[in-house]
Amino acid sequence: MTTAPLTTPSDTAVRFVHVDKTYPDGNSTVSALQGVSVALAPGSFTAVMGPSGSGKSTFLHTAAGLDTPTSGHVLVGGVDLGTLSRDAVTRLRRDRIGFVAQAYNLIEHLTVAENIDLPLLLAGRRPDPAWRAELIASVGLEGMERRLPGELSGGQAQRVAIARALVTRPTIVCADEPTGALDSRTAEQVLDVLVTSARELAQTVLLVTHDPKVAAVADQVLFLADGRFTDRLVAPTAEQVAARMLELAR
Repeated sequence: MTTAPLTTPSDTAVRFVHVDKTYPDGNSTVSALQGVSVALAPGSFTAVMGPSGSGKSTFLHTAAGLDTPTSGHVLVGGVDLGTLSRDAVTRLRRDRIGFVAQAYNLIEHLTVAENIDLPLLLAGRRPDPAWRAELIASVGLEGMERRLPGELSGGQAQRVAIARALVTRPTIVCADEPTGALDSRTAEQVLDVLVTSARELAQTVLLVTHDPKVAAVADQVLFLADGRFTDRLVAPTAEQVAARMLELAR
């Protein structure tokens, strides 16, 4: 049993240590994660894939502090989430974890700039106009700062959501099927933004997807089956990813 707080090496942004996650199911329990251990480097881009029910969303939500492990440890930027109070986890998520969902979740009566600044305002922090301008440029939304969400295309709205996830300069950006509702051209643009955030803004990106073409832009792909990581591809191609997924399906 660990008697002192765990630490994360300086070259690790996110670390899972023997993480289990179970859910009640009537008189029994369902194991969504089983003994998961993994470390993600700062500035890395990792895609997670697996069959339906493999534990992908649970893994992502646990990394983002939205789910609590049944056992084991999750560390973000060296902080063991299990040692924090619920309020402290909320503050850490607000400051150090960006989350991009398939649904954009923009506030309809706020402009693009105001939606991006929202996490800072909720934290009582003063927005940095220069940083916001850099983010808006990085996601290709120059000149749209005053637009409302209803005036944006789906791809533009998703790029606002990404900029909002990056505005606090988080340790990790978690993306849950961020291209699932987009056409192929717009999806490619959104992926370019995520790749840029990892490589140029030194954000650690963790993305869940079912699309081999999307996964192929990552530095590595981790494959989940029955709550366990079963395989890993480094510098993957879409063809390699698709072949591994076929093997898992069998």
